[in-house]
Amino acid sequence: MENRINRKDFLKTSAVTGLGLSMAPFSILRGQDDRTISLGFMGVGSRGTSHLRGMLQRDDVQVNAILDPNEENLNRALKMVEEAGQERPDGYSNKEEYNDLCQRDDLDGVIIASPWVYHTRQAVAAMKNGKYAGVEVPAALTIEDCWELVHTSERTGMPCMMLENVCYRRDVMAVLNMVREGLFGEMIHARCGYQHDLTPFIFNEDLEFGPGTGSVSSWRTKHYTKRNGDHYPTHGIGPVAHWLDINRGNRFVKLTSHATKSRGLESHIKYYGGEDHPNADVEWKTGDIITTTITTAEGETIIVTLDTTLPRPYSLGFRAQGTNGLWELERDAVHIRGRSEAHRWEEFDKYQDEFDADLWKRLEQEAEGSGHGGMDYFVRNAFVESIKRQASTPQDVYDAAAWSVILPLSENSIAAGGSPVEFPDFTSGQWINNKRIFDPNGEY
Repeated sequence: MENRINRKDFLKTSAVTGLGLSMAPFSILRGQDDRTISLGFMGVGSRGTSHLRGMLQRDDVQVNAILDPNEENLNRALKMVEEAGQERPDGYSNKEEYNDLCQRDDLDGVIIASPWVYHTRQAVAAMKNGKYAGVEVPAALTIEDCWELVHTSERTGMPCMMLENVCYRRDVMAVLNMVREGLFGEMIHARCGYQHDLTPFIFNEDLEFGPGTGSVSSWRTKHYTKRNGDHYPTHGIGPVAHWLDINRGNRFVKLTSHATKSRGLESHIKYYGGEDHPNADVEWKTGDIITTTITTAEGETIIVTLDTTLPRPYSLGFRAQGTNGLWELERDAVHIRGRSEAHRWEEFDKYQDEFDADLWKRLEQEAEGSGHGGMDYFVRNAFVESIKRQASTPQDVYDAAAWSVILPLSENSIAAGGSPVEFPDFTSGQWINNKRIFDPNGEY
């Protein structure tokens, strides 16, 4: 392929100039930004297919390899690439062939949208073979896996970007601009969460789960039977981490977590399937509401809520609050001292216009229809543009680890009766001097 990135030169330059990721997590080794890059895909179910469709709409991406053990998923994806005018990629149907895919010489990066348990091992394989790793959320399920991602990225010099799309949501990017311009004063508190009735995804139409019963019910449901913790924190904590400069002058220090009893899934089965349904007696381990409180080095607190097994509308529950005012997503409103009428809320619309991210203003048309209100375009674009420029990604491996580790830490805290649990410092002290890398007004 013409204009391909020379990854060996990238790694060599990183080592010679001392630009290890732990020391300079967004060091740019400037490449050509008009390149065509080549990608492989691992996992092309619902989420992976969405990413594939989005990448095929670009004229700077070529898809050379796809892995999925589900024959229907794989064949659909291979056909999509051909219908987009590209040559049929090589297909891999064995789930253990991820190393073979990553060892190919004709890939610059790999998009990983497989079931959660494969995320870390596949991202590690990608980095070890000189590929950019773009991994869906969460990036890891254990503390050890978080460290493996960090250490592999540091050893190889290859970026690992967790594809957390909510960080690119238009309103939370406007709020990030408001935070950085001091509109809220000094930050004090934030709230977030994943509050989404997932029962249509946890079960198929027959209230069953297991192999062959659905795109996610065949694997995601099992986590509710085995773990009692917040196993989906990153949609909420990602934007908050940017607001509070986590890993860049600030860091998560401790958390405490508490879980309610687990009744929601049992109630759902009995309501729709009857008392005698075969799954009515399944023992569910994840509490219906998981509440986690995080403290930071700079003295802020964050409340993170997981609420996915009870009937409710969707919400990420955001709040950003400082010494000068606050924004609440639920109200779609702000109150700013000196700008708002005393004790009154203002509609957020005018603040959205005033503090709108340049990325959105510049690329709104390209993002239209890309998925999740346009967020998906931006997270994919950041991954592609980072590869083209041979740059570190604007959400890096330290973000992936710090946000994903909330699952095992919350699990440990709940098991210990809500006792405080310390966060690992995945940056090994570099958070004190690290500079911001996520820029709502940047190039990508």
